[in-house]
Parts: sequence; structure tokens; C-alpha cells
Amino acid sequence: MKKHLLSLSLALALASPFALAADGKPQLGSFGIELSNRDTRVRPGDDFNRYANGTWFDNYQLKDYETRFGSFNQLSDQAELQVKAIIEELLARKDLTPGSNEQKIRDFYASYMDTAARDAAGIKPLMPLLERIAAIDSRPRLVEAFGRAGRDGTRSPLGGGVGLDRKDPDNYQLGIGVGGLGLPDKDFYLNPEPRFVLIRQKYLEHIATMLGFAGVPDATARAQRILELETAIAKHHWDRAELRDRDKTYNLYAFADLDKEFPGYDWRAHFSAQGIVPPETVNVSTPSAVSPIIGIINETPLEVWRDYLAFHAIDNHAPLLSTEIDQAAFAFRGTVLSGQQAQRELWKRGVALVGGGGGLGDAVGQLYVARHFRPEAKAAMDVLVENLRKALRQNIENLDWMGPETKAEAFKKLESFRPKIGYPDKWRDYSAVTIVPGDLMANVLALREYYVNDQNRRLGTRPDRDEWFMTPHTVNAYYNAVFNEIVFPAAILQPPFFDVNADPAVNYGAIGGVIGHEMGHGFDDQGSKSDWRGVQRNWWTDEDRARFEARTKALVAQYNQFCPLEGYCVNGQLALGENIGDLGGLSMAWTAYQLSLDGKEAPVLEGLTGAQRFFLAWAQIWKSKYRDEAMINQVKVGPHSPPQFRINGPLRNLDEWYEAFDVQPTDKLYLPPEERVRIW
Repeated sequence: MKKHLLSLSLALALASPFALAADGKPQLGSFGIELSNRDTRVRPGDDFNRYANGTWFDNYQLKDYETRFGSFNQLSDQAELQVKAIIEELLARKDLTPGSNEQKIRDFYASYMDTAARDAAGIKPLMPLLERIAAIDSRPRLVEAFGRAGRDGTRSPLGGGVGLDRKDPDNYQLGIGVGGLGLPDKDFYLNPEPRFVLIRQKYLEHIATMLGFAGVPDATARAQRILELETAIAKHHWDRAELRDRDKTYNLYAFADLDKEFPGYDWRAHFSAQGIVPPETVNVSTPSAVSPIIGIINETPLEVWRDYLAFHAIDNHAPLLSTEIDQAAFAFRGTVLSGQQAQRELWKRGVALVGGGGGLGDAVGQLYVARHFRPEAKAAMDVLVENLRKALRQNIENLDWMGPETKAEAFKKLESFRPKIGYPDKWRDYSAVTIVPGDLMANVLALREYYVNDQNRRLGTRPDRDEWFMTPHTVNAYYNAVFNEIVFPAAILQPPFFDVNADPAVNYGAIGGVIGHEMGHGFDDQGSKSDWRGVQRNWWTDEDRARFEARTKALVAQYNQFCPLEGYCVNGQLALGENIGDLGGLSMAWTAYQLSLDGKEAPVLEGLTGAQRFFLAWAQIWKSKYRDEAMINQVKVGPHSPPQFRINGPLRNLDEWYEAFDVQPTDKLYLPPEERVRIW
């Protein structure tokens, strides 16, 4: 073990995604943490988030276009600038080969940035779609429009898509679900609180405004009917916490039986319009919602559906149309819903469009990696991942609530984890996409067609386990249960998450905690329902599952008490998977850090012990500031707890944190030992 850990230090010293500072100093502070961010007037045991980040929080002023800002946003801003520089170099070149990725990136970006052309065109680029919608004169043509929603960029109350089969990872599956809402969640339609009443009033005005751009008469009355329609649909949507339950959302039906099980809808016509030849079986994720929504489809007059589709066509395409339409849509989507005072700069939106997952993300990512990520950095992360794997194994061995039979399966799953670091080995092929200079709508439609066709073609083929579902320049990470893999894009491997010159306690508390978090998703309340092969099945004994669920129930109760704003509290059940990931990830990272010390005492740096630096590093990566509107959206819709509780929530369950900061029973975050939850 000692030899291995020495090789880790060497690997970290040699492999960095950025140029090392000439003096070998970390980018933040003297050892990797910006200590000036702390508010040392606050006791760590009262509010560790304030203690670690309070001065930064008080001093940072959100920019007009920001709804929130923190460490993730800071790195995202940096990645945006790096991608912008790449694109600007392409804009200056006249020698790009037609059909090359570089030509496509350049011309797609330029077509978006040409606001003069967009302003001159107004709503004209959308007229072919609006004319097709206006021509819907029968239920069959309505079903066809619903089937084309993905290609057309509209919405549909019923839909289907191709995804990995959770019970047969070597195959794809056609899934059917419900949708059709223009507001973020069903609660926005049904909640009687004044904030949501106001949102609905503003949404009504927004619908009328969007219809007005198409010259629709009586726009307010017609907007009211659209809102009533969406409200009726919302009543049958499942709650988000219920949608997380993988057992409830896996319901196989023979396609031939859909007409009998869910009558009144032409399923074959829908999927024909979508470009899918239906397989023998399909998964209906929320079966109890389907029949009532079919009833709404059939009972609602065609003229209301035409208005509904026209509104969503304009609303969804508003960022691609004239400045007038774009700003009108932003007034609701950005300001009312999220609290933004101004739009992000045009170039930022252009970079997001071109470099995003629905754009030319892999083409941009390939150029980004070549310039900003050294291949040797993969080796450093590989070693860190293996250290975390060893730590989790030790933690599982020491569990007192899990029996040997379940542990054996857990070990198999742990050993089968596949890490993907930095960037994919194979890049997405965009040769079928034609990007036309100066025609933004044509370019968007070409890419939309490409991605729809790419999904449709997968039915009947074997999944490619080398595929990535996130671009390299994305500041994030994910766990994919079906492939049993953890994925870390290049852009996250930077300070404050990872710095080769930082103190080891900092790297373990930061990127180590993130690695552990993603591993933890394989063992959270839903990830633990899939085995080492990625097959969704129960690999637990009943006794062990019951003990596990007792712990998760206690964690739900803890987080339900966290209220970032008066009247708005965390939904502990909705956020359970992420909260387990945080708690387990920190526990694994702590064990890995202790293993790295090899029995030696960590040095004291600037008066802080190794343990204190470890926990401060975790707090540093989650420092964040939100507008109230964005915070309410996070609580209502997001599966993650607000950042302050991603700091305080897991720490108050770890004995090591209490010892590190001398947390006492009189401190506000104190939990008696018997109430502390330790899962992994």
C-alpha cells in the first residue's frame, strides 16, 4: 500500500491538465484553500457553510445575468472563455475544409451571432412549422404532430424515446411517458401559494405575448385555454420524488397490447411520425397517467391544440429568433421564473448552443481537449479513483449493518465500476450534418434531425459502452447505473476540485469527495437496485435492505428540516440519492485520505490540521450564492439539495468532523451520536 501511495504522489506531480506554477504553489491560497473566504466569527458547529464561505458570500455580488454562482459556475465561465477563444480562431480562418467539424463550428456560431439577420427575419424562419400546425384538421394529424414534437421543437402530452434497458443493459428500449408542460413542474400549476399564483398570471401573459408574434387574434382568451389545458395535464403527472423510484417506472407492455391497455390513441401513427418502427415490447414509465391524458387529448378541441402547439413552437424557438421575440420570452423564462435581471452575453449563449449536447458538443470538445487537457492527467485521476475504490471496499468490509451475502455482491459491483476520465476514446461523427452559413434555423433543424435519427437507429442494436453522455468541457460528473460507470469530464479537473500542487487533504476533500459521490450513486437508494452488470434487480437480502432503508429514512427526515427560505424546505425524498452520494462520498474520501497518510500524522498548515483542511476543501467546492427565485426552483424541481446543505448536511453525520472542529452539544448542527447516519 505504501508503495502504491507513493506512486500516487508521483503521478499527481507529473500529470496535470494545466501548466504547473513555476514555484510549485497551488492556485488557491498557500495549500489549496482560499482562507480569506472564511467567516471565523461563526462557530464551525453552528454553520459550517458560513464558517468556510461566509466572507465570500457576503462580498460576492451576483451579476445581472446570474441566477446563482459558485465553484461550478466559476469553472464553467472559464471553460466558456476557452471555447470562445477556439471558435474565434476558427472565425478568422478562411482555409477550413468544407464539411469539416471546424467549418461546422464556425458557421453554426456565426449564424447564431448574426442578430441583424435574425432581427430582419423576425418570425419568418418559423412560418413553415406554424403553417403545418395551422393545417391540423383531424385527430390523426394531431397525433402526427405529437410524434414530430422532437423534430419540430414543440411539446407533446405523450411521447417516447429510445434509451438503455435497465434490466437488459445489452439492449435499447423504447420508453413511453407523459409530458406537455411549459412550466417547470406540476406544482407550478397547482400550488395555491401567492408566488405560484403570480407565476401562473405571468405565464398567461407570456403565452398571449408569444401568440401575438404570430398574429393570433384574441390571444389572451386563447392563452387562458392553453393554461387550462396544461393544468389539466399537470394533475396527472407523477410527483418528482415518485418518478425517482426505478421499480415503479419500469413497466413492460407488449406494443401490440397498447391499444387495449391505453385505448383511444394511435400509438403506431405516433411512432411512425417520430421515425420509429416499434419493437415488440415498450416500457411505460407512468402508466396511471397515460389513460387520463389520452382522455384530455381526445376531449380538447383541435383549435386549442393548434394554439398550444403554436405557442410552444414560438416559445421554444424564441432564443433563435429576433431580439424582440427573444427578449419577450426571457422576460418570463429568465426574470419571472429564475430572477435573472439581464440575459447572458450573446457570445455566451452562442458558445452554449454550439458546444452543448444538442449542438456540436463533441466537435467542440475534441478541440478543447487538444488544447486544455494533457493525456497524462488521465493517469493521475485513474490512480485517485483506484484509491477511492480501495477506501469504499474497506468501508463495506467494516459495515455492521450488512451481512456477508450482500457484501459479496457489493464487492462485485465495486470491482466492476468503470471510470471514464477526461474525454471519450471515440468522438461523435457529425458527417451527416450539413451546416449552412447564414441560416441559423436550418442549422438547428439539421442538428435536431441528426439527434432524433441517432436515437431512433439504436433500437435493435447493442449499446456502445464507450459512449459518453457529457461533453469534455462540461463542469460536472455522473454515474451511469446501466453501464456501472463513473464519468469525469476534463473541465472539472481544475481548482478548487483538483490541483496537483495542493495539499493532499485538499484534493481528497474536494475531487476525492466528488469521485466518492459518483461511486456512491451506485449504492444510493436507486443505484443500489442495479447489480455489478448494470442489471436492475434485487441483489440484497431482505434484512439488509430493511436496515439500509431505515438509515435512508432517517436521512430523509434530517434534510426535510432544512429550509433555505421561509416556507420552502428541502424535499428529502426527492434529494435522497444525491444526499446519500454526498454522505457516502465524503466517508470514502476520508478513508482514502487516512490510507494515504499511512499511519503518519498530517502536518499542521496555517494552524489547520489535515482533518480541518479536508472538510474545508469539501465546503469550498460547494460555496454558492442564489437568487431567491432560483433557490425556490432548486427546492421544488432539482434532485440536489441547495449547496449550503450539501456542506452542513453530510458533515453533521460524520464523527470525524465533530472531532476536527470540536463540535459541542450546544452547537446548532450537533446531532447526538445515535442520530448520526452512516451508510457507506
